[in-house]
Amino acid sequence: MSEESSAQNTTFASNGGQAYGYLALPPSGSGAGVIVIQEWWGLTDHIVGVADRLAAEGFVALAPDLFGGRTTHDSDEAGELMSQLPVAKAAQDLSGAVDFLLGHEAVTSGKVGAVGFCMGGGFVLMLAAQQGDRIGAAAPFYGVGSGVPTDYSGLRAAVQGHYGEQDQMYAASTARELEQQIREESGADVEFFFYPAGHAFHNDENLLGTYDPDSARLAWERTVAFLKERLS
Repeated sequence: MSEESSAQNTTFASNGGQAYGYLALPPSGSGAGVIVIQEWWGLTDHIVGVADRLAAEGFVALAPDLFGGRTTHDSDEAGELMSQLPVAKAAQDLSGAVDFLLGHEAVTSGKVGAVGFCMGGGFVLMLAAQQGDRIGAAAPFYGVGSGVPTDYSGLRAAVQGHYGEQDQMYAASTARELEQQIREESGADVEFFFYPAGHAFHNDENLLGTYDPDSARLAWERTVAFLKERLS
């Protein structure tokens, strides 16, 4: 059964309405802005943890709650929640998140970064393709779903992708084709890394049984260094 998320601690404007999310501030009180985009499980403790870890690295991290407070640990229900989320609605909320961060007094960067996992990895690429120069760094982890764009001509951000060689939901061969497509259509700096792991290898809640601590650690170190380099 889906549960209500208690992680929401901030609201932001989204297309005339209001969206919710989790905001984590760095110890210094200010830093570059990064959007953290959830998996199909919702705004879970894992995603909150990712935002907190980014804040500890000096970023102002915002994780929008795309499911409006619902979370689940059941993959069938997660698939249902994902299928019920209109891509246009997610795009509105994520665009609102960019506005919110760029206008936030704690955010020192002129562009924001975006990190996302699974469904959220697809939305990272969509956000970068739609927002152009407002996104400085995009880090999709094994991005899947209807958010994965078909056209990257509007993308201006540097892209660092993290994909599993044994991913059953998004084949490594498809990811390699995607890397080439983004590079050709955007002209941006694009680098995909591949790991000896399956889908969702970064999620230490291990709901799919594919968590790989070594791959997760390496991907995280690369991501933090990438965000610091591109958003400084």
